[in-house]
This record gives sequence, structure tokens and C-alpha cells, in this order.
Amino acid sequence: MTTWSLRRRPGRMLGLLLLVVLGFLVLRRLDWSALVPLWLRHRQLGLQAKGWNFMLEDSTFWIFGGSIHYFRVPREYWRDRLLKMKACGLNTLTTYVPWNLHEPERGKFDFSGNLDLEAFVLMAAEIGLWVILRPGPYICSEMDLGGLPSWLLQDPGMRLRTTYKGFTEAVDLYFDHLMSRVVPLQYKRGGPIIAVQVENEYGSYNKDPAYMPYVKKALEDRGIVELLLTSDNKDGLSKGIVQGVLATINLQSTHELQLLTTFLFNVQGTQPKMVMEYWTGWFDSWGGPHNILDSSEVLKTVSAIVDAGSSINLYMFHGGTNFGFMNGAMHFHDYKSDVTSYDYDAVLTEAGDYTAKYMKLRDFFGSISGIPLPPPPDLLPKMSYEPITPVLYLSLWDALKYMGEPIKSEKPINMENLPVNGGNGQSFGYILYETSITSSGILSGRVRDRGQVFVNTVSIGFLDYKTTKITVPLIQGYTVLRILVENRGRVNYGENIDDQRKGLIGNLYLNDSPLKKFRIYSLDMKKSFFQRFGLDKWSSLPETPTLPAFFLGSLSISSTPCDTFLKLEGWEKGVVFINGQNLGRYWNIGPQKTLYLPGPWLSSGINQVIIFEETMVGPALQFTETPHLGRNQYIK
Repeated sequence: MTTWSLRRRPGRMLGLLLLVVLGFLVLRRLDWSALVPLWLRHRQLGLQAKGWNFMLEDSTFWIFGGSIHYFRVPREYWRDRLLKMKACGLNTLTTYVPWNLHEPERGKFDFSGNLDLEAFVLMAAEIGLWVILRPGPYICSEMDLGGLPSWLLQDPGMRLRTTYKGFTEAVDLYFDHLMSRVVPLQYKRGGPIIAVQVENEYGSYNKDPAYMPYVKKALEDRGIVELLLTSDNKDGLSKGIVQGVLATINLQSTHELQLLTTFLFNVQGTQPKMVMEYWTGWFDSWGGPHNILDSSEVLKTVSAIVDAGSSINLYMFHGGTNFGFMNGAMHFHDYKSDVTSYDYDAVLTEAGDYTAKYMKLRDFFGSISGIPLPPPPDLLPKMSYEPITPVLYLSLWDALKYMGEPIKSEKPINMENLPVNGGNGQSFGYILYETSITSSGILSGRVRDRGQVFVNTVSIGFLDYKTTKITVPLIQGYTVLRILVENRGRVNYGENIDDQRKGLIGNLYLNDSPLKKFRIYSLDMKKSFFQRFGLDKWSSLPETPTLPAFFLGSLSISSTPCDTFLKLEGWEKGVVFINGQNLGRYWNIGPQKTLYLPGPWLSSGINQVIIFEETMVGPALQFTETPHLGRNQYIK
């Protein structure tokens, strides 16, 4: 058998060299653009602002958008909500990206399950929607600390939303990770993202003129090449303009539309007009009214915005739910925390049902779309399950012995600085502080946000923003003073976001003398928190349970699980967990009276139900097909 060798055949070596040279000369003359995939050849320019119009490539483009937050909707329902958006005549999805959920501990990122941003964006593309991404780092969004992670507040000198080194270093590391996921999803890379928002409503904060240029550069340096936008309300528009970034406006009335568009023209000249947030409703606060906006008023304003030549985004198209402890708060005159429901009186209800707003807006957008709209998907079924009564119980005081050794400290430690979660502190939930006292008197301290005070196991009242002192009754001998402090939600909007540390802030005083030697329990109520309470730790429910306490029951389902709403008549204040999922807070002061329970979080068979109740036990838990809001829903 002949074996070839280049040593034996020097002419072959010369021939190969000539082929390489010839190939190089030929390739230099090739039209390299022909090697770009066909599906990318027409994606060269992206979304542009040209004169009064948006252009997508060479065609005039109107943005008819709607906001849905993937982190507020069960993943199993993303497709349903997006199909309903498409069927309403909208062409663009907008969503925030919550830093605090994606990086719960420094350097540990979570984009799995309900936080799978890439899957959500790609699903929108599959359905035929473009995407405007709003990655922050601050997003407001009625979320705890405006979506910023609470571990930032471990730094006593932290200045959020500025070019303070401690803040920008954290943003840089987060953006390094986030943008590596976002960049491939951009329009010019074949994805659906046509624009990216730079921060959020910074004009109304405006504490550092170098900050917005820093965020813009941070995005561009990491490969963001699509159109950049800002978004501001009437309070901040004049201070929110950034060179090289298209300004957009947030509003709810036609009166504001005229004022803000006139201002924009004076500032940035002939540019496309965009209402980034037309508020289709509003969020609710505990103890306040349920906010509603009439569907006819919504249609009138949307029509006026479009007639004025402006693109529009409906905030919210579908609000969803503040599951767990993700809700934010407002604190101007009084502290007001947001309710669990983020129904928002939006175009779709919290459970994704149609409303009068949906029907009117579908008719409106259908009339100007020029093509028939796809049919709206059928409504998802609801179910009223049989009431259940908890049969087992575990008082908080009995639960403490299963929590391991408490944190011991000479002084109180606030939530963010507790030595837990790998040194990242505690983000959400409750903290229990214990110390010993030997006398009665006036107890005072700075409690954030609500602290129930106990002498041994007897509740003597609450400390909060308005009540800063309480009388400790006459006692004899060794007594344990306990304060159960709840983080009800960090402020998400306003100038005081740097001052959002939770728990006991500073010293706790008895008769003006600081108390010492605290034992501190972190009660974050994450899934791992409950794993320490095996079935053998629970007792039968007594006639008069000692509160606060955990209550255990089960919901039996024989058919395919459906959405339902949990009603807690007779219960006062607490949190509900179903199969390990935190449904959120309930509180009998309203306006919210039921908790949304998505069907995908239930299973056929036995479902575990745990209630943490602070002050008063009700007779049972009821399940209903309709929420507390009584919204005008349409059955197809």
C-alpha cells in the first residue's frame, strides 16, 4: 500500500501553498454581507427616531405596547397573558427586570423558573410581539426598594441611584451578568428587543447629574445597541433628559399629555412622541380604598394619545400579584405599604380575566390595525373548593426551639446587617428580638415597620411609625421582653430610599436606658425555613391557641386543579403558604380581602396549607371563584 509523504513529494507542498494564496485572494473579493444569515440581513437599522416617527428599518412604526411583569405571573400562564395581549391589538411587550430577585445574594444569580427572563422574551417573540426592556437598575414598579437588593444597605454610607462607588460597583457586576443574557435577544442579533430604557423616572430623584450618563454608558459598553429611552412623570421630566437618549413620558390624563408633549418638543425638538406609561389604573395600599379608573375614561385617553400622534404603552396591561414579600411602599406623610394584589385595575384582572377595558381597547386597536386580530383565548376555569379548617398548630414560641441558636448581640441588629444568608443579611419577612428586663416602664425605639411587643408570651401592643412608645406593665422577677418586627415593604419611590433598613434601628430603650444582650431570630419564611418543622413538631389545634402561630391544614383536590381565591374571614393579619409557595400577606383592614391562588401551584390530591397568623384566628379558610375586587369581568 502506498503511503504519501510531503517529504517525498516537494511539489505537493508548493501546490498547497499556491492554493492557500489563491484562496486568500478570492475571499478578499467576496461580498461578506452575503454570508450573513438571510433572517438577519434585513435587521440592520433597528428602531429609530426619525422626525416625528419611529421607523423600524425603512417602515414607519407605531408602538402599541402593554406591560406584563414575568415575575408577577406564574410561568405556566405567561403564554396565556401574552396571547391575550396580541389579541388586544398590541404589538409590543414591556417589562421591568427586578435586580433584587435576580441577585438575592451578592454574586449569586437566579434566572430560573418564574425568573427566566430569556424564556419570557423569546415567548413574546414567538407570539409575534416586540419587546421594550426596562432593566433598571432601579425600576420602582411598586416593588420592595424599587427592585434594588437590600444587601446594598449593609453599607452605612450607601447612596442608591448615584455614582457612589459602592453602588456603581454592584451595578457593574450585575449588568455584566444581566447584559450577557440580554444582548443576544436584541433586534439586531435576531431577537425581539427593539429598545432599552435607561433607569426609571430619574428626573424626580435627580441626586447626581453624573448618574444617568453612567447608566447609559454601562448599557452601551456591555453591547446594548438598540434605541435607548428614558421615562419620566410630570414631576421629573424637566430633569430626566439625557443626551443621546429619547425622552418619553408617564401620565394618566389628557391634560398632562398636552403639557408634557409641549415641553418635550421645546427640549428635544422634532422627535417621536411616546407615552411609556399610560396608567390604566393604580395600585392599592393597606387600609386605603381600592383604586379604579372607568373604562370609558381609559378609552377616551388612549384615543387622545394616539390621535395626538403618540405611541403608547399601557401600564399595566396585566398587573399580576406581589407574591411573597415583594411589595413596596410609599412614605411621604404617612408610611403606606402596598397590598399583595397588583391587579392595578388593569386591562386584564389579577387572574388574567377580560374586563370592559379589554373589550373597548381591543375594538379601538382593531380599528386601526389594518388586519384582523387573532381571537382572544378562552378564559381559564376557576373553582370554589370546599372550606378547610387547620387541624395542627405550632406557636411561634414553641417553634423557636427548632430554629437553632439565635444570633446574640449586645445591641439590636437591623434586618439587612444580620449575619445570615452568606453574609448578605435578611431581605424580607420578620425578625424576633428578645432580651431580659427586670422592671416596668416606658419602652421606646425606632421600629421598621411594625413591631408587636410581648412580655413573655403576652402581647401588650405595637410599635410603628406613629406609635414610638408603649408602657410595659408592672412585672416581678425574670421577664423576657420580645418584639416581633415585620418588614412590611421598603419604599420604592421618593427621596428616602437610602433610609429603608428594617427591624429595630438603633437602640431600644426602657425608661430612656438602652437595653442590652439581645437574642435575635431571623424569620425570613423562605421554603427552607419550614423544612425544620417536621410533622412531629406540630400539635393538635387547641380551643384557644397561643399567638402568633403557624396553622397547618390540607386542601384535597380530586380533579384538575383550577385557579381560586383564598378568603380568610375572621383571621386578622398574616401570610399564607400553599405547597411551599408564599401567596403573600393578608390583613383584614383591606381593601384586599382574598388572595389569588393559581391553579398550577396546586396538584391533584393533598395540598399543604400553612397560615402564619399574628393576632386572631378565624374559623376556616374559604375558597371562591371571584376575587374581593368585584371587577367587571367578561365571560367568553
